Amino acid sequence: MKVNLTPKPINFKLGEYINKGFELLKKDFGNIFVAFLMCFIMSIIPFCGILAMGNLYKYLQRLNRNQPASPGDIFDFKDFMPYFMLQLIVFGGVLLLYIPLFAVLGISGALSEGNEPNPMVAFFVFPYMFLLIGAIYYFVLKGFYIIPLISLKGIREVKEAWVISKIMTKGNLLSIFLFSVVVSILAQIGIIACGIGIFLTLPFLYTANYFAYEDAIQQIEYDEITEIGFKDGF
Repeated sequence: MKVNLTPKPINFKLGEYINKGFELLKKDFGNIFVAFLMCFIMSIIPFCGILAMGNLYKYLQRLNRNQPASPGDIFDFKDFMPYFMLQLIVFGGVLLLYIPLFAVLGISGALSEGNEPNPMVAFFVFPYMFLLIGAIYYFVLKGFYIIPLISLKGIREVKEAWVISKIMTKGNLLSIFLFSVVVSILAQIGIIACGIGIFLTLPFLYTANYFAYEDAIQQIEYDEITEIGFKDGF
């Protein structure tokens, strides 16, 4: 069956993703927890952090669909190159954003007299830091669907995944931001009860995100065979 993607703005269902994330976690907590630990261990390997996350979402998809799945599937390096390129792009982008700040601080240090800081630096640094944080949040939110497009749909080009993600997130940046904040807070509740308890609640971050990704991809899938059958029926 050939399935194409027709990118469009997503109908983002914040509450539904949170509820389904809890349900899946409650349904099979043991296996999900072990898979999360595998993801944590693999993230220690240089340049494998995002790959581990992508593999975890693949695992959750198979688990949710009652397909054969093993926590050991997290250690799969098949998609290494797309994620490696993504990490290089992210690193280069962040470095590029910081270059003006480093340049100003360097020039300021050269022009300052003695140990007295140049007061003009503050007029640049504080506004620039706000712009920097805003830019980082913008790109992170616009790229919200890049990882699932690579892991769940097999897209190999980071640029293609970025373009599709930009379309999917159109008009949804606030909803995605609120979802990320709420899920992050709920995932860290374990800190309140016990420091190590965070390992029991952090897997929820991934299960909730998985349903956000799965639903979004289903909304942009275009099944040519189904469409042809639909037209023939009329």
